[in-house]
Amino acid sequence: MPSGISIRRLLVALAVLLVIAAIYLVFCRPYQLHWGATEAEIERSMAGDELSLSPSFLATRAITIQGSPEEIWPWLVQMGYGRAGYYGYDLLENAGSPEGLTSADEILPRFQAFVVGDEVPISAVVSMTFHEIEPNRHIVWAGNEVNDPGAFTWALYPLDENRTRLVSRIRWTYHPTSTGIFALELFTEFADHIAVRKILQGVKQRVEGNIEPTWIQYAELLTFICTLLTFLTALALLCWRPLTWKTWGAGLMGGAIWLATWYAPVSNWFSVVLALIAIRMLFLAHRGGTPEQVLRQVAAPIRNDGRHE
Repeated sequence: MPSGISIRRLLVALAVLLVIAAIYLVFCRPYQLHWGATEAEIERSMAGDELSLSPSFLATRAITIQGSPEEIWPWLVQMGYGRAGYYGYDLLENAGSPEGLTSADEILPRFQAFVVGDEVPISAVVSMTFHEIEPNRHIVWAGNEVNDPGAFTWALYPLDENRTRLVSRIRWTYHPTSTGIFALELFTEFADHIAVRKILQGVKQRVEGNIEPTWIQYAELLTFICTLLTFLTALALLCWRPLTWKTWGAGLMGGAIWLATWYAPVSNWFSVVLALIAIRMLFLAHRGGTPEQVLRQVAAPIRNDGRHE
């Protein structure tokens, strides 16, 4: 079969995309919207809820921190672009920040005295506003839309003298009125979970005095990018290359591995293994060979000279 775009190939790629989208909507989205949160935390009313009564995007995530609200609070209030950072993926979140690329690993007194109405820079081009500040209890960031501005809430709920739940809630209604806003809302839908999870973990690490090495951030980001690009490449090749069960399978596997690395509770090292499997499967599927050879090659180790056993 000659290579090149055809209606049949486009339909096959679309079918694969729809299968992966269905898996995301049924399994991944509910999980990522409630990462770490209990049913009680999901159902609880929180400050800022009134800012968006019928949000398109409603997420409640949480983490337990070994520390009191008084110990956690200074880390929360100083967050922001051009401030202490977000304690997450610095390469993305702090790029171009006048405070440097690395998020703060200490309390910064100059970023502790904010009041309601002050600006919260989210990035170099997007900002929000402090809508409500209740020391040692909660912070609410509000959007700049006049109607239905949305809210990012960070709240502290002590469990006992030494443990506190840090709960994040995002209520957001999509406003696709410009290219920039549309891009931000795509990020919110598909990648916000990754960012917020890392922020919660970053706060926990700083309060507990166990900050992870920066290289781990970079390894995670590289894995996320690789699995997404592998899936997108698999879809593109379905449009151009001859259709076989191998190319179909590579597309579906690429999508499943992307979902697993982004949304499933798997370890960083297992995510790396999955990313390598996706890349290898894609290469072998479009390189040729019998089904038995492809399956054997996917599992085969690579010798030092680069040939498969």
